[in-house]
Amino acid sequence: MKHVAAAFLALSLLSACGGGDKDAGQPTTATATATDSAKLDKLVDDYFERILELNPTFATAIGDLRYNDRYPIDIGTQWLADSLATEQQYLAALNDIDASKLDEASRLTYDIFKHNRQINIDGAMFRDELLPISQFGSTPVEFGRLGSGQSVQPFSNAKEYDDFLKRIASFSAWIDQAITNMKTGVDSGIVQPKPVVEKSLPQVASFIVDDPKKSLFYKPIENFPESVTAEDRKRLTDAYAKAIKETVVPAYKRLHAYLQNEYLPRARTVVGMSALPQGDKWYAQQAKRSTTTDLTPAQIHDIGLKEMARIHGEMDRIKNQVGFKGDLKAFMTQMRTDPQFVYAKPEDLINGYTALKDRVTEALPKLFELQPKMAFEVRAVEAFREKSEATGSYQAGTPDGKRPGVFYANTYDLPSRPRFMMETIFLHEALPGHHMQIALQFELQSLPRFRRYGGDTAFMEGWGLYSESLGKELGLYQDPYQYFGSLTAEAWRAARLVVDTGMHSKNWTREQAIDYMRDNTAIGETDIVAEVERYIAIPGQALAYKIGQLKIRELRTRAEQKLGGKFDVREFHSQILKDGSMPLAVLEAKIDRWIASKK
Repeated sequence: MKHVAAAFLALSLLSACGGGDKDAGQPTTATATATDSAKLDKLVDDYFERILELNPTFATAIGDLRYNDRYPIDIGTQWLADSLATEQQYLAALNDIDASKLDEASRLTYDIFKHNRQINIDGAMFRDELLPISQFGSTPVEFGRLGSGQSVQPFSNAKEYDDFLKRIASFSAWIDQAITNMKTGVDSGIVQPKPVVEKSLPQVASFIVDDPKKSLFYKPIENFPESVTAEDRKRLTDAYAKAIKETVVPAYKRLHAYLQNEYLPRARTVVGMSALPQGDKWYAQQAKRSTTTDLTPAQIHDIGLKEMARIHGEMDRIKNQVGFKGDLKAFMTQMRTDPQFVYAKPEDLINGYTALKDRVTEALPKLFELQPKMAFEVRAVEAFREKSEATGSYQAGTPDGKRPGVFYANTYDLPSRPRFMMETIFLHEALPGHHMQIALQFELQSLPRFRRYGGDTAFMEGWGLYSESLGKELGLYQDPYQYFGSLTAEAWRAARLVVDTGMHSKNWTREQAIDYMRDNTAIGETDIVAEVERYIAIPGQALAYKIGQLKIRELRTRAEQKLGGKFDVREFHSQILKDGSMPLAVLEAKIDRWIASKK
């Protein structure tokens, strides 16, 4: 999920009214609380309006089309300065609010807002903008998705077609800024590792075409809605052909030529962040941002090793249950290579996931009081990005329901998409994982927008991985091989803790990381390589999954033990989900208060 993570989400606010009667003397505690809560509501809503201006494609993603013709140069000096100033301004304003006077709901908003502003300010000292290109979710690929008409950019009328033409012009400027930044990075020793550049080159090359009609950006022209008149169709067809030929393709050509001829020869051979200036501190900050904890890379590495040992014990039990003669490593090799677990055709994989959608939907009321209204679809990953994408991923829909959520299943190299992984992947990406959590959050109209459409990776991905653990309670994992698939997925996330920290804080090579994944998980070879190269490209992000899952599971166990017969799993899940995403420490304090209120 880039997102997914990445943060991609936001809100409509709880409007607040002004202060009390000037002649009423000292305000009561209730009045003071209302006044401070109103100030906070106004503050966070003003902040969110500023964020939409700075991030117009984010506004588009949530259905706010006011800035639909803008495209930010978000790696440029001015944008970065404006963004940092915004973070500092609103954190300073927050500190003028007395948190002790806030009610429960407002205190959550205060704590989340303060955490997020501080982590952004702390991270500004590290020059991410000098590493603008990677094979995972980088702007050239995401812009292609925008322009395809199959993503968040709307093409429902002539104006929206014209809006995107303006974005094309700004995107060309973004490419030139990226090249400038990478040249600065070369001079200052901040460059991407060779594998990242090598995997990015074919992605960029895929956008370079001789015939505009073969461009992904021409797809909206092939799919005009009825609202576009014949006159506008002719005008827009000519304009898009010209923009593709004279702006889009030349921009991708400039980028490809620079990456191939100048940047790749200077890319670093050490894959870990320790090779960068202040690399150890930079990576520690990335780990802190991703996990929303103060765990050090060394502590996270040890947690990964311990989790791997525990999971392997359970995997060994399943191996014995199915009667396999041999050690666990041999069993994992068989699971990766056995043709019985491979679909013959891509559409079979998609149909399999569609059947799971019906099955899980029927079982959800066993564990959940809350269920989202937003629909979602199962789709195959597009051809232009399938070679480097994960096995499954999720793209959120819009709160108004006009665009559904999408569970993307990767049908590239089917032997690397084994059937025994399907149930656990669906639980994570769709129901009750990302689709349920994100859709419910979008539907919480009482939340401030920065919470409704924002997200902490540890919470969101932790929820996704926790959702995988609910398979048996939802009637899945009846087949021991499917349950082994869930253990494989959990081992994969434990391996992330070991491999990500291994490469970026312990000087592991790419090959060492691949060997560890191969020796300790049963995921396919294509996925292993793609995963390791993902950790190289986006350091620290993969740490969030297991750390978040462990915290949610710890909180459930705590609630079960302290509440005994009063524990209701459906109510517990509501408590986790009903206030949206938040840093793990804020979530823990919230659940502890809920437990205390039930005793």
